[in-house]
Amino acid sequence: MATEDSRLSVGDPAPDFTLSAADGSQVSLSDYRGQRTIVYFYPAAMTPGCTTQACDFRDSIASLTAAGFAVLGVSPDKPEKLAQFAEHDALTFPLLSDPDKKVLSEWGAYGEKKNYGKVVQGVIRSTVVVDGDGKVELAQYNVKATGHVARLRTQLGLD
Repeated sequence: MATEDSRLSVGDPAPDFTLSAADGSQVSLSDYRGQRTIVYFYPAAMTPGCTTQACDFRDSIASLTAAGFAVLGVSPDKPEKLAQFAEHDALTFPLLSDPDKKVLSEWGAYGEKKNYGKVVQGVIRSTVVVDGDGKVELAQYNVKATGHVARLRTQLGLD
């Protein structure tokens, strides 16, 4: 269970993982060693906020890639649902499935959150930037879906 204590901080080693992608392949964080990687965690494919955020990443992917960044999206959805999401919204970066929420928890992106004023257990919309050496460069929790990618681009010096 993630708590504020389990959240990652700048300089922490990013926990490695291997997850199933929408296309059925296995993707590991270590595959991206040597490259700055944006790992973002979202609650559910094909919901309004998650679609907005994914499409914002999609629309920025060319400039992010040109600046040396890879993007990975992680949710508890099954690969089949992620494949539908990717196809429906023309998402060209890997969407990864974490149905047991192990990676979400290790990265501090699953736990108590407020939803419409109630405290519930769930995915905490989060973004972590990992440097080429596998260390956390930036960690943001409870981010808003709308406008997040634009703010992130500014923080990374891309705008």
